[in-house]
Amino acid sequence: MFRMPDALSRVPRWFNALTLSATIVMLSMTTITPASHAQTVRHYVNVEGVRDNQLVGYGLVVGLAGTGDGPRSRHSGQSLANLLKQFGVSMPENVQLRSRNVAAVMVSATYPSGFLRGQTIDVTVSSMGDARSLRGGTLLLTQLRAVDGQTYALAQGNLVVSGMQAEGRSGSRVQKNTPTAGRVPNGATIEQEIPVPAGEGGAMRLSLKRPDFQLAANIADAINTRFGERTALARNGSTVEVTAPDDADARVRFLAEVHALPVPGVSRVPRAVINARSGTVVISQGVTVRPVAVSHGSLRVTVTESPVIAQPAPFSRGRTAGAARSRVDVAEDEMDIHVWPAGVDLQTIVDSLRRSGATPDDVISILQALDEAGALNGELHVI
Repeated sequence: MFRMPDALSRVPRWFNALTLSATIVMLSMTTITPASHAQTVRHYVNVEGVRDNQLVGYGLVVGLAGTGDGPRSRHSGQSLANLLKQFGVSMPENVQLRSRNVAAVMVSATYPSGFLRGQTIDVTVSSMGDARSLRGGTLLLTQLRAVDGQTYALAQGNLVVSGMQAEGRSGSRVQKNTPTAGRVPNGATIEQEIPVPAGEGGAMRLSLKRPDFQLAANIADAINTRFGERTALARNGSTVEVTAPDDADARVRFLAEVHALPVPGVSRVPRAVINARSGTVVISQGVTVRPVAVSHGSLRVTVTESPVIAQPAPFSRGRTAGAARSRVDVAEDEMDIHVWPAGVDLQTIVDSLRRSGATPDDVISILQALDEAGALNGELHVI
């Protein structure tokens, strides 16, 4: 018979009971899984009128180590002459400046909503001419304008270029990424503010990022539950109208509370997105197929060009002649037939096709055929 050791037998019973209770509580806590919480309103909506604005400008990048615009890019030479004229350096009219250390560029930036004068934003610099690389260059002072033609920011600074390019005298070239585009972090300073509309007559409109009638109704119900009936009205599947306070401070606090309200999500239609240019296939959860059989064969055409050189006989006064010999090979692979039962997910089908040697183009063609045949339980989008 098992006997408890003396040291343990002297422990008070109330301590053993407390220890057992604590152990049960700890075990219970480890088996409880946290409930999935709903997303907040801010994940689904934007305040109408509160949005980013695009800015663009034309400028010059200097300091390039011979990788700037060539003689064919006349606009860069003209821009350089205009720049020098502003500093009192005049050039004869019949003289056209040419410098491989300068490149004409377009400068673009995103003006976030609510930014004030003096704050800085990132800018993207892209070459316009035949410059080979912008690495090591400096963007000179450039005005950034909006669609209304007004200047809202000034950009200047050293470029950060992730790409590189090296070229030899024989014309051989090595390139990584894109060396003709770069960024200037915090390179533009806001000089003119874009007003943010705060709504009229106490009414504000919340625009859903993805229109959905059920989601619009859920957002309106969540707001009315917190602030009272008729505070929010779902006008349609993309707009929820909210009655907000007239005072500016109260309006900001009201919107902050609205954005933090939890909203039950809605079930989305399963979707598969394919990029026809890159061959990328993105599949959301829940995309399945009905019982289907797919057969796909591929036809390959290979064209090989090989030069043929004909040398004349010695002292025949003939000339060396060259010609191109073409060889065309056509091969057709055997047709594979794949059969899948009902309910199999699309990812399994894609993996099976790739294991059988299907190319990305083949996979895209098969997915489009499945959608046309009505065998795809979900939406197919081609971008």
